[in-house]
Amino acid sequence: MARRARATETPAARRIKRKILVAIALTAFLPMLVVAYLVYAYALPLLDPEAQERNLPWMLVMLGGTGLLMAAGSFMLWDLATSVVRHADSLTTPRRPAPAPGTPRVATSPETTAVQQYVQQSDEVDSLMHSFSRMLGTIEQQASDVNEYARRLDTAYKELESTSAQLKEFSFKDEVTGLYNRRFFSIRLEEEVSRYRRFNHPVSVVLLDLDGFKAVNDDLGHGAGDETLRAMAEILLKQSRGINVICRYGGDEFAVLLVETSKSGARLYADRIRYVLSTWTFAHGRRVTASFGIASLPEDVAPAADELIRAADEALYAAKRAGKNRVSVHEDVAATRAGGRPGA
Repeated sequence: MARRARATETPAARRIKRKILVAIALTAFLPMLVVAYLVYAYALPLLDPEAQERNLPWMLVMLGGTGLLMAAGSFMLWDLATSVVRHADSLTTPRRPAPAPGTPRVATSPETTAVQQYVQQSDEVDSLMHSFSRMLGTIEQQASDVNEYARRLDTAYKELESTSAQLKEFSFKDEVTGLYNRRFFSIRLEEEVSRYRRFNHPVSVVLLDLDGFKAVNDDLGHGAGDETLRAMAEILLKQSRGINVICRYGGDEFAVLLVETSKSGARLYADRIRYVLSTWTFAHGRRVTASFGIASLPEDVAPAADELIRAADEALYAAKRAGKNRVSVHEDVAATRAGGRPGA
């Protein structure tokens, strides 16, 4: 039976059937497969911040391809509707049912016959166009759903990206002072040392430790100690260039990475900070000073981040041994190497 039905199909009917199947696949089935693949392969891995930059371009390409598939399907439907209209226009006049015996024949003119044929063909075309209108409405609704899903996915990605940036920023910031922490300072120091190896640009590190900070904490409490640390952070921010990296290195110790700064420039910077600190009025009313240690590339050590920090730390404690509230460079370490490590 199925073979007989296929055998009776005209070539035009077979072409229309193939176009319908291709249009449905392009406008509905294939785009939904693409969207499902996007969700599985690209949207879910976006929860991993490291995969965001790798997956996002492919996801955008796939979404663009989905749009092209839907556009191609819509064009197929338009072409299909045009073919149906042409096919209906080419239909021959259907056979009229034979009149019952004894029924008188009514003579019809050629004009009447043509009008009847036109009305019948118009009804068939209207019926087909109504069916295709319903189909197009369903496809438009599916396209609208896909676009809404893509919009929600884009919004979710932007929110995830913003949250990831905030978390990354918080992981590099000190809670008390708002400065960068030791982890971020180590990353930036490695970058600047690598840049020195390539371009031989000078770089300096200044370590400073507050003198007598333990007494402020013990006598006035940790609240007063935190206020002292925040005031020190404010001084450093006001007296530093934007390209410098300032961090709370630990406890009452701060570190400053001076980019494109030689040892003489680092010493001028440390002397300025020491002077401003000596004239600063703290809320608790006590005077607070600091000791400074400086190390620079290329003068002091080999171009390695840990060596530069070690040299600046030795210079800092040379300043402590020399009486505190002073600036010491790495050359001063040799003169005090025989002494002990002083307290805060």
